[in-house]
Amino acid sequence: MDANEPVFAIAVAAQLAGMHPQTLRQYDRLQLVSPKRTVGQSRRYSMRDVAQLREIARLGAEGVSLEGIKRILQLENQVSSLNHRVRELESAIAEALLSRPGSRVFAADELGGVVSIKAGTRARRNTQVVVWRPLDH
Repeated sequence: MDANEPVFAIAVAAQLAGMHPQTLRQYDRLQLVSPKRTVGQSRRYSMRDVAQLREIARLGAEGVSLEGIKRILQLENQVSSLNHRVRELESAIAEALLSRPGSRVFAADELGGVVSIKAGTRARRNTQVVVWRPLDH
């Protein structure tokens, strides 16, 4: 079963979340949870919605206000979206590197400037050793 599939009517979702159906209606109005709607406009909740309702109940029990809960959920959703985007970009970079062997990469020189080097090689580093002795007075 897909966690995002809206299958539960409000009474079932309320029972699964341990809440009253009227509480779910209030959370929908406050946009804490946004269930999908059927053609007849009745609410349908997914397992993800039920998990979010349980999280709202947990945060509320810890004394977090509804506005605070709403902000926490927004930030968690934003982090999730950003993590998903990072994975997409990592995959795109990996694919680009594999499809273009021998392409150039970049490194930093001793002064912090950018230098281009061939893939598979290492940037040359200054390996000189400087010995210093204090002058005898």
